[in-house]
Amino acid sequence: MSTNKTVVVKIGTSSITDTDGVVQRSRIAKLCGEVAELRADGYQVVVVTSGAIAAGLPELGLGGDKRPRDIRTLQAVATVGQSALMAVYREEFASHDLVAGQVLLIPLDFIVRSQYLHARQTLERLLELGVIPVVNENDAIADDEIRFGDNDRIAALVANLVDAVRLVLLTDTAGVLTADPRIDSDASLISEIVGIDHQTEAVVGGAGSARGSGGMASKLNAAKIAAWSGVSSVIADADRDSVLRDAVDGVAGSGTMVHARESRLPARKLWIAFAVGAQGTITVDAGARRALERGKSLLAAGVRGVVGSFAAGAPVEVVDDEAAVFAKGLTRHGSDDLRAVAGRRSEDLPAGALHLVIHADDLVTVPA
Repeated sequence: MSTNKTVVVKIGTSSITDTDGVVQRSRIAKLCGEVAELRADGYQVVVVTSGAIAAGLPELGLGGDKRPRDIRTLQAVATVGQSALMAVYREEFASHDLVAGQVLLIPLDFIVRSQYLHARQTLERLLELGVIPVVNENDAIADDEIRFGDNDRIAALVANLVDAVRLVLLTDTAGVLTADPRIDSDASLISEIVGIDHQTEAVVGGAGSARGSGGMASKLNAAKIAAWSGVSSVIADADRDSVLRDAVDGVAGSGTMVHARESRLPARKLWIAFAVGAQGTITVDAGARRALERGKSLLAAGVRGVVGSFAAGAPVEVVDDEAAVFAKGLTRHGSDDLRAVAGRRSEDLPAGALHLVIHADDLVTVPA
């Protein structure tokens, strides 16, 4: 493991609020107490918290069945709930003589190089000053993140950002189970996952509650992102005694441990693979697939089809003749220009026409 002793812990909406969305101070107090214990043992900790929207709903009389669905109202609710949520964190950390600092992030903070570096420098400086960064998505402006939900992906990307030694994803179940416990009462804990594959993903369901929108599928996806950045994860029950300490120490049965991969994606390719939503699809032939999997660039000659409307520089998925996604990259062509050169060899293209579609530096084979 890394010599860095930084832990990223993410806690979901359902773990810190009641059924009406009211923040339960006792649950945040438990988390803050466990963070304080890690700090006393020399760890630095970043907390990623959900709950701003849920916390704001009851203050506006919109809790329970009155929860709105439109993005504009949810964004407005988040501005009310965020300050209330942060106040509780500040007060609970202060009871342990710790200072909390709010950090609001959006997907562009991981995609745009300058913003990525600024976010990393800010978090590093906060940790140097002894502050506990409390990270949340900026719901007020990041409507895409409201739809994505529950901060799991952001937590995994933050773990990469700070070179964490462990990502702990706290939820309202014991971890990843052998089946959906809402359907199968005999479901049991999977204590260890070496690699997340389609079979593993198939055993989990969707969103776990009306208050939270992440669900176990989102936790597994976050753990996969972390694994590909060299960070191991533990998915565990927020209500478990000493859950944070046990997760960091790797205590058996404390949750589901998802191991880091030995080979890791560099930061830029991690952004391309996981932080950017695809805006279109490029179909390639078998020869082009083999070349891409050997680390080569995609040329116009290997393109068989284009789906979607996108500009040059857009993120796209790359699929084979059977429509299986196997790579993702940033295209050098807009969709219309790409259709005009698709399938044509370099020597057959007009003078000045670009034959390079996706450079190898801008392409990553998508983890299965």
